Parts: sequence; structure tokens; C-alpha cells
Amino acid sequence: MSRTALRICPLCEATCGLTLTVEGTRVTGARGDRDDVFSKGFICPKGASFGAVDGDPDRLRTPLVRRDGELREATWEEAFDAVAAGIRGVVERYGANSVGVVLGNPNVHTMAGALYPQVLLAGLGTRSVFTASTVDQMPKHVSSGLLYGDANAIPVPDLDHTDHILLIGANPLESNGSLCTAPDFPGKLKALKARGGTLTVIDPRRTRTAKLADRHIAVRPGADALLLAAMAHVLFEEDLVETGELTPHLQGLDELREAVRDFTPEAVSAACDVDASVTRTLARELAAAPTAAVYGRIGSCTVPHGTLASWLVDVLNILTGNLDRPGGALFPQAATDRTPRPAGPSHGFGLGRWHSRVSQHPEAKGELPLSALAEEIDTATAEGEPIRAIVAVATNPVLSAPDGDRLDKALGSLDFMVSVDPYLNETSHHAHVVLPPPPPSQSPHHDFAFNTLAVRNQVRYTRPAVPLEPGRMAETEIFARLILAATGMHGADPSAVDDLVVGQTLGKAVKEPYSPVHGRDPQELAALLEGETGPERRLDMMLRLGPYGDGFGVRPDGLSLTKLLAHPHGIDLGPLRSRLPQPLKTRSGKVELLPQPIADDLPRLREALRHKADGLVLIGRRHLRSNNSWMHNVPALTGGTNRCTLHIHPEDAERLGLKDGVAVRVRGAGGEVVTEAELTDAVRPGVVSLPHGWGHDRPGTRLSHALKDPGVNVNQLLDGSLLDPLSGNAVLNGVPVKLAALATL
Repeated sequence: MSRTALRICPLCEATCGLTLTVEGTRVTGARGDRDDVFSKGFICPKGASFGAVDGDPDRLRTPLVRRDGELREATWEEAFDAVAAGIRGVVERYGANSVGVVLGNPNVHTMAGALYPQVLLAGLGTRSVFTASTVDQMPKHVSSGLLYGDANAIPVPDLDHTDHILLIGANPLESNGSLCTAPDFPGKLKALKARGGTLTVIDPRRTRTAKLADRHIAVRPGADALLLAAMAHVLFEEDLVETGELTPHLQGLDELREAVRDFTPEAVSAACDVDASVTRTLARELAAAPTAAVYGRIGSCTVPHGTLASWLVDVLNILTGNLDRPGGALFPQAATDRTPRPAGPSHGFGLGRWHSRVSQHPEAKGELPLSALAEEIDTATAEGEPIRAIVAVATNPVLSAPDGDRLDKALGSLDFMVSVDPYLNETSHHAHVVLPPPPPSQSPHHDFAFNTLAVRNQVRYTRPAVPLEPGRMAETEIFARLILAATGMHGADPSAVDDLVVGQTLGKAVKEPYSPVHGRDPQELAALLEGETGPERRLDMMLRLGPYGDGFGVRPDGLSLTKLLAHPHGIDLGPLRSRLPQPLKTRSGKVELLPQPIADDLPRLREALRHKADGLVLIGRRHLRSNNSWMHNVPALTGGTNRCTLHIHPEDAERLGLKDGVAVRVRGAGGEVVTEAELTDAVRPGVVSLPHGWGHDRPGTRLSHALKDPGVNVNQLLDGSLLDPLSGNAVLNGVPVKLAALATL
């Protein structure tokens, strides 16, 4: 007999509500939850394929432990015994920094990934931390940290109310949005146009989003910051700056005017391939709109000036008075945010508190560049021990980071590696221990991270749709046991991890004068927590201490887990609202428009005015039915347009003697790949495009469907040397490549 169950989709940042059809313990169907307070029934092909993702037969069901050089099935006890011996042995012999922690994109889509990694890092005490952020979004975190004092204070466009939106390096009709959590992003853009608003897209490729736009600007890849700086210049030059109610909260407006003086539309035109008159029109239209928002994403982050481009996105919103006002770009307020502190000067945001051992890359947000992981393993220096052990969680850097061949060899040289992953993929197959989490249907779900980026304030929570199968271990328990094993507490009750966090959090809260529980007994508060598991008790604690919480009885109408469970489709908390100056944590207590690290990097942008790369440059692309490398093993999400081909403009193809469907060799600084040419005028001349996350042809994996059509690893064309210096983000777009028909080489 079939039944239905609710589940929040964990397959992209849109976080849509699903209604699952379940037969026994198997998910047989998924449709949009029409009563979901946030997504209102919207679903994309990934969500519709939830059952296929959940039931993939290649998912690991039991732990694997390497014995005599081979990974073999083992008990959970044997697996954690091996973790404790492997990690502690490295720490005791070589020190904490010899253990690297690598966190991948899927990690942020789970409750366990939100609640436990910081506990693991604190317990290990390692500074060798690498995440997918430095091949994606770190420039936005750094620019927000410098502007607002908080790397996680990221304003998002008020899609439902804006009159004008300018997208740069973003393709939400296929990505569903990123750093902007918005179910049915495509529908919201269509609604904008239906109400008479304007959509402008800046992208070197005519994407599905660009086709919807009123105006599409095919900028030269990597020139995003130059174009945005020129727009800021026009606003100052033509007296179009109108900061309005923001003015008392701003510092450095005159210095900013001087900083963009050299970036005239005429000066940047050649480097951007955008006529000066077009740049002036973009600035004027932005200033004239009743409300407007500029939104930049991965295409503007994964370039040589990614942090400057991210900074300038917010600068344009500020100069037009659109930051922190309805219809502009606002700061969301998640239900699990910390208790709001009073506005005023704070600690600010620092960069480069430590550096990588080999190339001396500065940390950003506590992380080192993922591009540096291989050299931190395989290169000896006098600066300390190499990384000798890795804790890898839901990550596949062999495909997602530059120069996977080098990293592949480096991982094979480790003394020990443990991977928390449902698959034996191109990275996890190197592990000495693999700890497989259960399918998403067997896990609870709350979006801690994405609700801080949501275009409407709301809160939702779903318990597991399917009971945990015998022999499986909850992902939260896997994390808790991993923490205990890695930090010298192997064998302790895993509930000790949650109890520790609860005790520490409540202990701090009762000492904060602005907290609703100030002066109370933390042990008494802990006894009041609700929930069937440790993670649920932690969620209850965060809800009750948060901005909408009941304050443990102080506000009877406020949020708690019990109240949330009574609303299975979620609770709507209202539209985004103006919040300044409360989110600011800068030392001045104001928005610092020209922070010193930004000012110090501007000469590098001025130098870019004088250089324009010859030849072809490479960009990536996204597919609606794919999320990086971790969905290519699901038949329903591959095939059709979701193929690993090289998009090339017909003019470039004719010049190089390439024809549609022929094999083409692509060469870059890090190596070469052979793939299929696909002629299309969707890319501008001088630009070629390969999708990210393919290359499933390495031995040792268990990805049977992905192996049938493996594609090629675009990141093998990169040698890892190109980084945005402020954020450490890899430069994946706008990199030079050379092409030749395979038969001619």
C-alpha cells in the first residue's frame, strides 16, 4: 500500500517542498507540495527525480575499510575503530595541521552537514580546511565580510517586488539560483516582466536566462569587475548617486568616488568588448528604476577579480539606494539565526590570519584554497608537515578542483583518509574508510544555511519520510561518532557531542545581556528542550533563541520545534525587511565602502585595462538536471541537453576547421582533454564552454551509469595557479585554451 510523506528537496538551493509517494520503504514518486509556504508546488526535474536519486543501486549500504590494499565491507564498529587509529596516529605523530578537512557542496544540503563540521574542526584544531566554496562563492563571502563585517551577511534580490534586476554571471533558469534561495526563480523573473519590470543579463553565453532578458550583454569572460566599475563611475560622473536612507550607515563614499575614477566606460570598453554607450545606458537604467537589484553569481566569482566583482555588485546596489530596501537587495533573517545583537561597532572581518604552507595563500573565512590541496599533500617544505590524513565529507575534488590528475596521485599517497560519502567516486575510492550516509528519504531536513539566503523569511522542517533501514546509521550519528573518533574520545556515547554543543550554546546565551534567556540557569533550559533526537533538540534550541523564537517561554507566540512540527508545510515569516544597521559587524559599525584589502587590489584591476588576452577563452556552464558531479549517476538526470560537449561559435569553428560532432582536443595550462564539438551561436565568438563536474572514467569507482557516458574533466585544463588573491577562489572562467581537430594532431 502506498502512502505520501512530505520532504524538503535537498538537491539544489531552491529548497522546494515535495510530496513523496512511498511504497513500503521505497520512494516511487515525487511532486511539488502545493501547500508548502515557500515553494507553493513548484518542482524542477531534479526534485521530480528524488526517488531515482534516493534509490540509486550504486549507493553504498555498509561501511568500507581498506584491508590488504582493497576496500571491503565492514561493521560500523570496525570502521570507527579504523578511523580512531588512523586519525589519532597522524595527529599524535605530526600535529593537528597534518590532518586536512575537505567539505563538498552536498554537505550544506543536509542537517548533519550544518550541525557537525564546526564541532569536528574545533575538536581537531586543524587549520588545514578546504571546501567547495573556493571553487564557487568565496569572493562573495569575502566582499560581504569586508563591507559589512560578516562574511555570511549576503544581501539577496527582492525578486517578488523589484522593478529592475541586473544579473551578471548568473543563469537561474538552469541553476535555480545560488546564494539566493528562491523556489521557481524562473517564474519570479517572468512575473517581474509581466508587471512591467526590466531584466538585464550580462553573460558571455546566451543562456536560457539571457533569452528571457530585455537586454543581454555578451561581456568578455573575466571582465565583469571592469564593467561594474565603469557603471559605478557613471553614477558618480553623472550625479546619479542617491543613497537615501542608507547615507547615515555609510563610510567612505568620497574615497569610493576617487577609487573608480579611472574606470570610465571608454577606458574599459576594449577589455570588456562592451561599447561605452551601452555601459552608460546600463548605469542610467539602474539609477532610474523605482527599485532595482544587481545580482552576481558563479560566473562573476570564478574569475581573476572575483572579489572585486562581488564587491561592486553591492556597491551598485548601495549607490542607487537599493541596498536594504524592499524591491532592492535585503538581508534575510533565518529562524535559526543567533539572537540579534544590538547595532554598533563590532569585531570586523579579517583576512590572512594564517597562510598555506607551500604557496603561502592567505586563509579566507577560515579556509585555504581547494586549488592548493594537492601541493599541501605532496610538497615538503620547512614550514611544517605536509597533510598526511584527510577527512573528506561529501566531496569530489578530483573532479571539482583544478588539476585532478595531481590531486588523484596526492590522495593515493596519504597515510590515512576517511570519506563520508554515499558513493565510491573519483575521490572517495582513495579512502581507507568510507562511511556511507543513508539516502535522503531516511534523514530529517532543515535548511540552516539556505534560509539565511532566502528571498522570503520562512521556516520548515521535515522528519524522515522513510524509517532508517536495518544496518544503516543516521548521518548525524555518523558525524558524532566521527568527531569522537577523530578527537580522542572514541567509544563515548555519540549523544555527548550534541550535549556538549547544547551546554556551550546555552552557557553563552545566559551571559549575553540582549539574550531572552539572560541570567537563567543553562541546565534548566537544557531540560526544557524538545525533540526525539540530539539534532532535533539542537534545532529546538536554535529556534527558541532565534529572532522569532519563544525565548524559552518569554514570548509565548514565538517559535519552537513543537510549534514547527504542528505546521508540516512550514511557517511563513513574511517578506524581507530593512534591517540596517543591525546586521553590521564592522569595526566602525557602518558599511565600509572601500575596505583596505579592496583598495589594495584595485591597481591589479587597473592593470587589466591594458591587457586583453588573444585567442580563445574557456567558460563553464550549468545544466538544469545536474548539480556538479554528484547527479551524473542517475539516468533520469543525464542525456538530452545534459551532455559534456564543447560549445563553440560557428565562426571560430570554421576558422579552426572544426565541424559539429567531431572530436576536438582542448589544451590548457594544466593538461588536455578530448571531447565533442557542438557548434552554437549561444556562445559569443572567442569563447568556448565545457560543463563542470564530468570525467567519470577513472578506475576504482562504482558509478555504473556515469561510466557509460563519462565526459571529460574541464578542470584538468587548469593547473591551479590562477586564483583570485583576496579570496583564494579558483579562476575557472576566462582562461586561455587552444583547440585542434583530433585528426590534425
